Amino acid sequence: MPKLTLEIDLDLYRLLQAAARSNATSLEEECQRRLEGGVRRSRHIETLLAELQASSEQQNRGQS
Repeated sequence: MPKLTLEIDLDLYRLLQAAARSNATSLEEECQRRLEGGVRRSRHIETLLAELQASSEQQNRGQS
């Protein structure tokens, strides 16, 4: 399985931890569930995904 390392701010980390506790899942499972779109995505996750996509597109353009 590919490994993804994210740097996130403390507030987002705490929100993800709280969501994981309330959903009786691990932090990793909560992140995966949100990234897969299985639940309503938080605005923080949407922002993170947009940043990752922009970074990926920029890297792809640099390789062309």
